[in-house]
Amino acid sequence: MRTLGGRYQLVRRIGVGGMSEVWRGHDQVLDRPVAVKIMAPAVEGTLGQIGVDLVRTEARSAARLAHPNVAGVHDFGTSPAVGEGREVPYIIMELVEGQTLGAHIAAGPIDWRIGVRICAEVAAALAAAHAEKLVHRDIKPGNVMLTPAGAKVLDFGIAAAVGSHEPDPDGPVMGTPAYVAPERFEGCPASPASDMFALGVLLYLCITGHLPWRAETPTELVHAQRYNDPIPLPESDGLPPEVIDLCSRCLSRDPEDRPTALVAALLLAEAVDARVYVPLQDLDPSPARPRVSPWDAQAAEAPTSVAVPVEEPVAVPAEEERAGRHRAD
Repeated sequence: MRTLGGRYQLVRRIGVGGMSEVWRGHDQVLDRPVAVKIMAPAVEGTLGQIGVDLVRTEARSAARLAHPNVAGVHDFGTSPAVGEGREVPYIIMELVEGQTLGAHIAAGPIDWRIGVRICAEVAAALAAAHAEKLVHRDIKPGNVMLTPAGAKVLDFGIAAAVGSHEPDPDGPVMGTPAYVAPERFEGCPASPASDMFALGVLLYLCITGHLPWRAETPTELVHAQRYNDPIPLPESDGLPPEVIDLCSRCLSRDPEDRPTALVAALLLAEAVDARVYVPLQDLDPSPARPRVSPWDAQAAEAPTSVAVPVEEPVAVPAEEERAGRHRAD
C-alpha cells in the first residue's frame, strides 16, 4: 500500500476529476482517516512546476478558510512519482462523509425548503471565502457534500484571488459551463459576483429540478446565459417572494446587480428559519459591485449565528452532466 510523505497511507481511490484524483487515506501519525488529493499524472506531466505551484496555492487558499461549511485542509507535500524522477504534489484534506448534492439530485425533486437551506450554507461558505479575498470558481452540485452536520463546499482546486485572471489567458475559462457567469466568457477576472451567479444557478436547480435555461449543447447554454433571461421560477407552495427575488438577482447578467454572499446567506437562512456562520467583519465592496442598496444594508445588519444540520433531501433529475465542463476538477 503506497504511503506519501512517510505518513499518509493511500487506502482506495474515491474520485477522479479532470485535473486530479482523490483517495481515501489514513494519517498514520494522528491515526485518523483523511482525503488525499493527488494531481493527475497527465496534468502534472504537462504543467510541471506550474502544476506543483497551483496545488500549493490551493492548499494555502483553502487552509485559510476555517468554516463549518468548508472542507478543511490539513497538509501539503510532494512525493516521488512511481518509477519516475519527478515530484507529484498532493493535499491532505478533511475526509467528508456523505453524498454530494449532485448525487442527491439524480432521482426526484427536492423540497424547496431543503434546497434553500443547503444554498444558505453554501452562501455562508462563500461569504467566508470572499472575506479572505478568494473566489471558488466552480460552485456546482458535485462540489457540495451533504453530511449529518450540514453542507460542506469541496474543491477549492481552482480557487483564485479576487480579480485574478486564468493561468492561461488564451485557454478555456475554468469552471462548469452551466455555472460560469456570463462576464467570465468575455475575459473579466474572477470575482465574488461570479460565484454568486453560480449560487443562483444552484438555487434555481434545487427549487425547480432543472437549469434556468434550456439548451441541447454547452455552446447553446453559454449563448443562453449571455443573452437570454432565465426561465421564470414556477410558483411553489410557500416559497417566499424574497427567495425568488434573490435567485433572480444572482442570475443577473450584470455583476453589479448580484447580492453579496453575506446577504444571500442571511436571507436564505431566515427564509427557512435556519442559522449559518457568517464573517463578523464587513466585506469590502468588490470592483464588480460598487453599489449597495438599502435592502443589502438591512440584511447585512442581521445578527451572526451558528450553523445547523441539513436534513437529507430526496433527489431530482440533474441536467448538470448535459452541460459538460471546461477545465473543472
